[in-house]
Amino acid sequence: MQYDAVLFDFDGVVVENPSSQRLYDALGRTYEKFGRSGPASETFQELMRGDFESLAQRCHSLDIKTDSFCAQAAREMVQVQREEVERGLRSAYDDVAAMRSLEAPLGIVSDNHPTVVSTLLDRFGLRSLFETVYGCPLTPDGLSRRKPDPTNIEAAIADLEAETALYVGDRAVDVHAADNAGIDSVLISRPEADEPDLDATPTYQLSSLSQLPAALR
Repeated sequence: MQYDAVLFDFDGVVVENPSSQRLYDALGRTYEKFGRSGPASETFQELMRGDFESLAQRCHSLDIKTDSFCAQAAREMVQVQREEVERGLRSAYDDVAAMRSLEAPLGIVSDNHPTVVSTLLDRFGLRSLFETVYGCPLTPDGLSRRKPDPTNIEAAIADLEAETALYVGDRAVDVHAADNAGIDSVLISRPEADEPDLDATPTYQLSSLSQLPAALR
């Protein structure tokens, strides 16, 4: 099928996933900045799934301003991801080159922080590939837009003035987000990655981005 636009998740699709342990440690440093002990694993999960209400309740119980906590957490998590790249611990996937053969305009819709997405696109020389880029800042509005919420996907589709779009991700939540936006989906299941816990059915399931151009002919 021909699509007017192809949108991509970022982590696990365009670039290697960040280390969960390093992100967890960054959250621990956030707690330390406020003179508190942590992080509780529940806090990390709340942040990752965009549960601002639970996060706000936790901050209230610790007598920390939620906005200040989220701002500091963002700084720590952005910094640790920059360091991963600078130390050669994280890179773009080789099969990203296949995107250059796609004729439709391309976009990024990620749950990662916009600063991280922008920095890594520039670092790996990929900025010119994408006409629109969306991330999720650690703010109430940003967290509410995390997938499976389709808001950022819908905004990217509008930016590209597309009628038929495709979303490419590596997790079940990406498939759900595409479903919620009313568009088709691709699930990338890389051989080296953990088997995704699927409770959704993608339109296409591939093992590499290099298979994408042929699948869309």
